[in-house]
Amino acid sequence: MATVKPRTPSGFPEYLPEEQIEFNRLMEIIRATYERYGFAPIDTPDLELSEVLLTKSGGETEQQVYRFTKGSNDLTMRFDLTVPLARYAAQYEGKLVFPFRRYHIGKVHRGERAQAGRFREFYQCDIDVIGSDSPIVDAEFPAIINEIFERFSFGEFTIRVNNRMVLNGFFEGIGLADASKDVLRVVDKIEKISRDELVAELKQLGLNDEQTAKVISFTNISGSNDEVLSQLRDMDIDSEEFRGGLEKLTQLIEALRAMEVPEHRFRIDLKIARGLDYYTGTVYETTLNEHPEIGSVCSGGRYDNLASHYTDTELPGVGVSIGLSRLFYKLRELGVIKATVMSPAEIVVMPLGDPQIPAGLQVASSLRAAGHSVMLYTEPNPMKKKMRYADKMGFAWVIVIGDREIANNSVSVKDMRSGDSTTVLMSELSEFIKSRP
Repeated sequence: MATVKPRTPSGFPEYLPEEQIEFNRLMEIIRATYERYGFAPIDTPDLELSEVLLTKSGGETEQQVYRFTKGSNDLTMRFDLTVPLARYAAQYEGKLVFPFRRYHIGKVHRGERAQAGRFREFYQCDIDVIGSDSPIVDAEFPAIINEIFERFSFGEFTIRVNNRMVLNGFFEGIGLADASKDVLRVVDKIEKISRDELVAELKQLGLNDEQTAKVISFTNISGSNDEVLSQLRDMDIDSEEFRGGLEKLTQLIEALRAMEVPEHRFRIDLKIARGLDYYTGTVYETTLNEHPEIGSVCSGGRYDNLASHYTDTELPGVGVSIGLSRLFYKLRELGVIKATVMSPAEIVVMPLGDPQIPAGLQVASSLRAAGHSVMLYTEPNPMKKKMRYADKMGFAWVIVIGDREIANNSVSVKDMRSGDSTTVLMSELSEFIKSRP
């Protein structure tokens, strides 16, 4: 019988146990933080009806999705978590309580060309608040991002914020109201192209020399948050949208300070545009200071009407997304993430032989009941081989049980981090481990 080479399709990542444990640890930090801020979990099917999922897409999106027919159903795999949220909010509009705060952590699928850090199947971790116009709600998102990335311990990071109303109002004030969407798309690429390319693209949109210079000068405004706000207030821009956006941006900064988010971690950056058409207000992008080459690791913003293709009810919202699969890949590639633990158990119980297994079962069960994660090692190997196994698996503690330990109602405990060994009474074992760092 011929064998088949085991392999996965290109762009569909999977991990060894130690990598999956670390991936899950990061995902749990995200999930727990989302829930601490009152976001409720939802999940939607991987497969949606094509006519529903693709109702407002076209062109490039339809070329990238996985779409197929099964029986009478025309089905498409979800390519993000935002469109399913729009369908979900419209479908259950009468049952949901607004403002509706939801988080969704799940896989999405895109049939694009696979390359380093860009996958065809990957996890997104999204939060959105639907049904609120409050700029204070907008401020919660940088606070959440700050908490998550602080717990990730990947080094310092910067949450860059802006408001599309400020950008659109500025464009209106210099006579570019009709071209504002196109100019926004160019501004969104400003850090990826040269100055000459920027000027050329703005000129192609019909901007004259004065307008081009003003756009470049505006996006280069810098300084502390208060200095940027002061420069914006001093500008002679005759636009109600500009003034409204500036007020919302000011409220955002004040709310972040009230929540005691460190000032050095959030910064107004007028180059942040988020080129997608549906953003209408606050926009966010987060970068790791020591690894700018990764690009944005968490982004999002405010939109006016999430579910316009599914309901006549206006559902404004704001949200951000963490692309965990891409972030994990990049940081693992850079050596920032070091996955070394191959078991979620912190303790391994090792009876010296078969006669001690009943005592080992009792000790393992007692430790689990006390809240520890425990594995029982049952293989009849020499102690040297057992300890090599414990070391490779990354256990913090090894509990050895022999006849002498059973006779004394004790166990031999080895701290794998320090190498120290000691004898502990079985009745005191859990407290002993809990008392150690």
